[in-house]
Amino acid sequence: MPSDSAAQTAVANPPTADVGAAKTVVSVDAMGGDNGPAAVVAGLKSFLQKRTDAHVLLHGPQTTLDPLIAQHGIASRVTVSDAPDVVAMSDKPSHVMRHGKSTSMWSSIEAVREGRASVCVSCGNTGALMAVSMIRLRKAEGVNRPAIACLWPSRNPAGFNVMLDAGADIRADQDDLLTYALMGASYARNGLDIARPRVGLLNVGTEEHKGRAELKVAHELIGEAAARGDFEYIGFVEGGDLPSDRVDVIVTDGFTGNVALKTGEGTATLISDLLKSALYSTVMSKIGGMFAGSALQGLRKRIDPRRVNGGVFLGLNGTVVKSHGSADATGIAAALDLSYQLGKSGFSDKLAARVASAAAIAQDTSNQDTDPS
Repeated sequence: MPSDSAAQTAVANPPTADVGAAKTVVSVDAMGGDNGPAAVVAGLKSFLQKRTDAHVLLHGPQTTLDPLIAQHGIASRVTVSDAPDVVAMSDKPSHVMRHGKSTSMWSSIEAVREGRASVCVSCGNTGALMAVSMIRLRKAEGVNRPAIACLWPSRNPAGFNVMLDAGADIRADQDDLLTYALMGASYARNGLDIARPRVGLLNVGTEEHKGRAELKVAHELIGEAAARGDFEYIGFVEGGDLPSDRVDVIVTDGFTGNVALKTGEGTATLISDLLKSALYSTVMSKIGGMFAGSALQGLRKRIDPRRVNGGVFLGLNGTVVKSHGSADATGIAAALDLSYQLGKSGFSDKLAARVASAAAIAQDTSNQDTDPS
C-alpha cells in the first residue's frame, strides 16, 4: 500500500491513461450529505471494488479529501478537484446560483458539462442541485419540465419499477406526462435492461372516465406514442400498482410522486422497525428469529431504502443522480453503481433521442387535432 504522501501525490496528479476512453468516469460531489465526506469516500471504495473500469472525479476541499482517499487506498482511481466551498441544505437555490461557483456541487456538474465525466452524483441540496444542473447543463430540446426518476422495490424480475416525476416540479400537463413516459421508458431500458418497458399512468382509478382532464388527454397521447417509443402502454394504474409486476414505469406529476415516494420510504422503515421490535419482544420470539434469521435478512434487504438510493434527473443535456442526503456508505455505493450503469450505456445520448421523438409525436398529434379534414 502506498504511503500517505505518495497517495496524495497520485490523487493530485493521476496518470492520464487511467481516465482514458475505456474508463467510465463518474463525477462525485463529496460534500453536502448529512454524513459528510467520510461516508462518500467509504461508499467510493465499495463501488470501485465492484466496478474495476470506473474512475472517479471527486469534488471538495483537497485538504479534507486527500487523507480519506489515502486511508482507503483508492488514490490511483480517484482524481480530486479542489472546491473549497459547500452548498448547505439550508441554502436557497437562488443564493447558490449567485455565489456557488466555488462549491463542490457546482464543480461536479461542471465536469459533466465539459465532457470530463459522463454522469454526476451528489448527496446535496435537491433544489440547488436541480437549479445548477438546469443552468449549466440546460434542458434537452423538447423538454418543458425535467423530472426526477426513482426506483421502487417491486415484484418484477428486475426487483424495481421506475417512477417519475418524484419531485422536480409539482406541475405537469399532458405534454409533460408524455415526455415523462418516453424518458421513463428509456431509463428502464438502459438502467434496468428491460427491452420493452410497460408504462402506466398513475390515476385514482383504472377506468378511462376517471381523473383530471390533462390525465385523460395524456392517456391518449401516451397510447398513441407507444409504438414509436418502443414501449407497451397498459393504461391507468393505481397506487397499489407501484410495487406490482404488471408495470415497469409509473408516470405522474412531481407533487403526487414525491408524496408517494416519501410515504413508501416511511412505510418501509416502519415495517423494519416493527419487525425488529416484535422479534425481540419475548424469549420465544427471539428463538424464532434465530431460526428464521436468513429469511428475515432477505426481507430486510428487499425493503432497505438504501438499495434504491439515487433519483435520476431526466430531461437535461447530461445525467445527474441525486443521492439521499442521509445516505451512508451502502446507499452511496448504490447511487454510484446506478450512475456507472447509466454512464456506461451512453444513456444521456439515448435519452435525447427519445425526447426528440416525444416532441415529434406531440407535434404530430397536435397537427391531427387541428386538421379540419
